[in-house]
Amino acid sequence: MLYVDHISKTFNPGTVNEKKALTDLSLHLAPGDFTTIIGSNGAGKSTLLNAVAGTFYVDEGSVRLDGRDITYVPDHRRSVVIGRLFQDPLKGTAPNMTIEENLALAFLRSAQGKRPFSRISRKEKDMFRERLSLLDMGLEDRMKQPVGLLSGGQRQALTLLMATLVTPKLLLLDEHTAALDPGTARKVLDLTRSIVEEHSITCLMVTHNMHQALELGNRTLMMAAGRIVLDVSGAERAGMTVDDLLSRFKAGTGKALDNDRILLS
Repeated sequence: MLYVDHISKTFNPGTVNEKKALTDLSLHLAPGDFTTIIGSNGAGKSTLLNAVAGTFYVDEGSVRLDGRDITYVPDHRRSVVIGRLFQDPLKGTAPNMTIEENLALAFLRSAQGKRPFSRISRKEKDMFRERLSLLDMGLEDRMKQPVGLLSGGQRQALTLLMATLVTPKLLLLDEHTAALDPGTARKVLDLTRSIVEEHSITCLMVTHNMHQALELGNRTLMMAAGRIVLDVSGAERAGMTVDDLLSRFKAGTGKALDNDRILLS
């Protein structure tokens, strides 16, 4: 489904600011895989998602999605089949446009056979309202209100709905609950799990929370220095604890994980 083959990326090569962000990294996701990624700051987690999303082109290697080579496909074209959420709730929506208008843009961008300036039918508006009601936030009664009036949690839930309104081939989640309060974060995570499972969406989710990394999905990766140092799934993952993850990380890298944000989560 997703094949990332031996990709590497160096930023600012040949300068004092040179940074090797990804080094000969390979990853294969099968259809329906829900994979969590954890690692320290600078490990390459977000860089991997950016490489898949097309934020930049990799220096070496290739990226294929659903049998198609997208290595040099620009990000705006990949966004038709790749949904994405960021850590910042302010990203992913247009604050001066209404909830209905944001949903319309997301739907027209992703729906096959639609053009960007097509009209939204009454049937499609009713579908927007029905899908909003599933969020259980009362947003179905506020469709004419600007998105800028929503709370961070409401905006992130709306962005999740927009990213999956037309089922994407791949969903990228980059610490999409990290900026929310614990109660709201849990609600958005539950919505994420429900939507991903209902539509069998292939998903890559970066998290700083080791419990979430083991609790959500069916596979967990740990990254360090631009490489995948641990890849667990199935029965092996089902029986793992956070202490097991820390031990395996040390065995794979030769040093203990020392990121306070992860250890205290």
